[in-house]
Amino acid sequence: MESQIGVTVRVERPWESRVGSSSDFRFQWRLGGQSYVSSCSHSLTPSASLQGKAHLSKCGCAYDEQIKRAYKKLALKYHPDKNPGNDEATRKFADINNAYEVLSDEEKREIYNKYGEEGLKQHAANGGRGGGGGMNMQDIFSQFFGGGGSMEEEEKVVKGDDVIVELEATLEDLYMGGSMKVWREKNVIKPAPGKRKCNCRDEVYHRQIGPGMFQQMTEQVCDKCPNVKFEREGYFVTVDIEKGMKDGEEVSFYEDGEPILDGEPGDLKFRIKTAPHARFRRDGNDLHMTVNITLVEALVGFEKSFKHLDEHEVDISSKGITKPKEVKKFKGEGMPLHFSTKKGNLFVTFEVLFPSSLTEDQKKKIKEVLA
Repeated sequence: MESQIGVTVRVERPWESRVGSSSDFRFQWRLGGQSYVSSCSHSLTPSASLQGKAHLSKCGCAYDEQIKRAYKKLALKYHPDKNPGNDEATRKFADINNAYEVLSDEEKREIYNKYGEEGLKQHAANGGRGGGGGMNMQDIFSQFFGGGGSMEEEEKVVKGDDVIVELEATLEDLYMGGSMKVWREKNVIKPAPGKRKCNCRDEVYHRQIGPGMFQQMTEQVCDKCPNVKFEREGYFVTVDIEKGMKDGEEVSFYEDGEPILDGEPGDLKFRIKTAPHARFRRDGNDLHMTVNITLVEALVGFEKSFKHLDEHEVDISSKGITKPKEVKKFKGEGMPLHFSTKKGNLFVTFEVLFPSSLTEDQKKKIKEVLA
């Protein structure tokens, strides 16, 4: 579900296609213009495929919890109290709340997966709570922050560093959709012998320094926690490339960044970059290519076609005169728009190949024809 300012809800349910297998579940969803991926391992039986959510909670997947955390992060960023007078932030805050209401409601997720946004509207018209309009945005926010008064406290949570990886995606994957496996190494927190200081905080107390005189003092107090150590581990990460993704868009693996003691891990973010292509040059949603034609073809016309990125034939023939470096537009033959059925355009530049030399007889005939 995509609003006018790009807040998108998308839920893929891989347990339906992996019944009977033992592998990582991958959930890809969008909130506030960001792609998120979460995963866990579990073995499904055929009967479990109809109870995806229940089994996910049993196997420890943090899908719902990760949506909540992503919502908190975005809601804090665009909350009206933090953006006074910013109408754009207020609209985005409302859309984020509406998007979260659909993501967090199993029934509405199911309706959206099957019937899209129109299905949510019909659901609301038939008496159900529909498409994000059933709750006041402040009510949703209050579920997490007690009425919106604890934003500062929420922001104090220590978070590890985000890891941002520039990922070159092939034009074919960006045109049709695909996936890439990337080797990832990171620090992992493991148990270690002994105890360590943790949860340290400053406590204030008063010390009497004379009759009726007290001095306010601050002392650091820490708890004792089991000791830990960092170990380096490596594994493959599967990054899904969505059709129409543009340079700079990110796929985030929530809390898969660098860990930190007594805090939350950062995120692992793959920033998409279009890899160079032998035939096409991408410019936003449009594609550009160059085609060489002979001087004869430029003068009398030609019949040409080529196979596009998905192997369908594109006819670029011409029956008239084609000038050197002439550019022709082929509507709808460019890149697909992200989360849309529309496509950009293809622009073909024709380069005319002139002969390196002519005989006297050829020169004479050309003069006779063109005179």
